[in-house]
Amino acid sequence: MRKTTLFFLLAAALAASRLCHIGILWEGDAYPLAAAGQWLDGHTLYRELWFDKPPLLAAVYLLTGARAGGPLRLFDAAYGLLCCWLAYRLARELWSEREGLAAAALLGFFLVFDLPSSAIPVASDQLMLAPHLAAVWLAVRNKGFASGVAAGVAFWINPKGALVAAVCLLWNPAGAAWLAAGFCAVGAAMVLGLAGMGALAACWEQVWRWGRLYAAAPLPGNPLVNGLVRTLDWAGFHAGAVLAAVVGWLMWRGESPQAPLPDGRGSVASARGAMQWLGWLLIAMAGVCAGLRFFPRYYFLVLAPVALLAARGWVLCGPKLRIAVLLLLAIPMVRFGPSYARAIGDSTWRDSAMDRDSRAAAQLVRQRARPGDTLFVWGYRPELYVYTGLGAATMYLDSQPLNGVPADRHLTSSMPVETAQAAKRRAALALSTPTFVVDGLGPYNPRLAIGGYADLAGWLAHYREVARTGGAVIWRRLPN
Repeated sequence: MRKTTLFFLLAAALAASRLCHIGILWEGDAYPLAAAGQWLDGHTLYRELWFDKPPLLAAVYLLTGARAGGPLRLFDAAYGLLCCWLAYRLARELWSEREGLAAAALLGFFLVFDLPSSAIPVASDQLMLAPHLAAVWLAVRNKGFASGVAAGVAFWINPKGALVAAVCLLWNPAGAAWLAAGFCAVGAAMVLGLAGMGALAACWEQVWRWGRLYAAAPLPGNPLVNGLVRTLDWAGFHAGAVLAAVVGWLMWRGESPQAPLPDGRGSVASARGAMQWLGWLLIAMAGVCAGLRFFPRYYFLVLAPVALLAARGWVLCGPKLRIAVLLLLAIPMVRFGPSYARAIGDSTWRDSAMDRDSRAAAQLVRQRARPGDTLFVWGYRPELYVYTGLGAATMYLDSQPLNGVPADRHLTSSMPVETAQAAKRRAALALSTPTFVVDGLGPYNPRLAIGGYADLAGWLAHYREVARTGGAVIWRRLPN
């Protein structure tokens, strides 16, 4: 298949898949989108707006004007296409045009036929995919400083970007000093920018201190069993790529370092050594294991090397193995393909139930809202700021820093990871006067309902309930 044809098909598939989700905001979309919207409205990130992710995650959403719907989903598609192009360039650099086209096709396939809540939103783990691929590509080309810059960008999107720098060292150890210089240059620019906004200390508190508390408190249950099960699940749904990757690695190990490629170039990959690929996979798995949560979106770190090795395996393997790979690729297509039809018109789809509830709650708020009204949301429902279009009345877009319970468990658990600081933040919340308060957590976990906090009782007494949905209670402030 010609390059132009392949990328046209990839662009069409990515755009169609994303536009099916034009009416849904996933968790990965909602938080940075809400933060970007409040940022555009004049709230300084970190200093006046609590955001526990690195700044480039919110900054990227400024490119869509912090708007949901068509602009957001077309951006998602364009970003996916960029990742495919980078995979093509990296595989082409390592081997030949054929591997480049195969890498782009495989990566594009899994950016369409993967778990919707992971593949559709360009959240921090997927947003790190492009600088991840770019950094390794530049490292292979011995562009140490540029590789470090790309790794630094990945780090300021997601702290796991530090692992990208480690991967780059595998491919260009001689350029370690330049790699470090590029990585530190990005860091210096970000620190100076945050200091200029007066947000450096607040960024440290929200991203690094809170992030450390979050990472140090894994989910209940046996995390090792959970990790094994989820890794096997991922490998099962990606069995076609895993099989091709294993074939590529095993067959590639036997190549002579001087073996020419079909286009006549020397085999760069052979010269690098099989241990570099193994190291890349192990470093990527270390990122997946960090925090012992094993969410599906974490595996984008692993997808990058697997897709590249699978492209090599596809080129090297015979027709019978290619048929086996194609049959295995049908697994995610059959499992996740129907989700696109559900996203368009299935009002009973379980995956989007909370989003539908948020839309219903937002409509009830908008019916009562007047110009200048503000909103505070208790729980982790940042999409309500997007759907209502109201400004945030406080610096807190959700209740995690206020009750100390991370959002990855607060629907079922009420165990906080911190208490003293959370109480101080609730005292600050009690000084605010939002027009509307929406409790999007209490209906799911009554132990964490906003009305259950004695230190907020006097503040909440100034509000009366005006509406509710199945998953949200809406209060409006009483006239003075």
